[in-house]
Amino acid sequence: MSETDNELNSKVIPSLLNEIIYSNEIGLRVSEIEGDAVLFYKRGELPKLKDLIRQCKYFYTQFYKQLRKLEIKHQHKSGSKSIPKTLGLKIILHYSEEIDSVQIGKHIKLIGEDVIVAHRLLKNDIKTDEYLLFSSNLLDEYNTKDLDSKLYWDDIKKGKDVYEHIGEIKYTYIDLTTLLDT
Repeated sequence: MSETDNELNSKVIPSLLNEIIYSNEIGLRVSEIEGDAVLFYKRGELPKLKDLIRQCKYFYTQFYKQLRKLEIKHQHKSGSKSIPKTLGLKIILHYSEEIDSVQIGKHIKLIGEDVIVAHRLLKNDIKTDEYLLFSSNLLDEYNTKDLDSKLYWDDIKKGKDVYEHIGEIKYTYIDLTTLLDT
């Protein structure tokens, strides 16, 4: 968003973050909002994988609906033409039983190595700008053989990255950029 002015940024980013937060239909809780990112978490039983994927698709479509509204609303402001080109959505899904929470002031903060893993997964070698990434830890919790292939909007790809102090993390991802064409 460096190509747009700060006043426009201060309206666009919160609006998009709110859209994502209020598009949550599966009971995810917000742990933190940092810059242009939202960290959701869920305790207890995992949602069905189909429901989780549908939720991510809904986040993505709502994000772009809101982005289009903002582009129209702010079309006469400096830098508004670059809004859709400079923003995108990356969704990281990770699972762990080793995450704890602590209260800091009025906020609940997640702690543990797997919180760090989730943050590090944002720094990956995926060549596309928008994707849905499933850590191998998460997919190991599901039987993916029975998954309806229509839920996947693009070919599923495999990847792995090595992170200092953590080691190798394997993941599966779906390129989300084709979703807007459907």
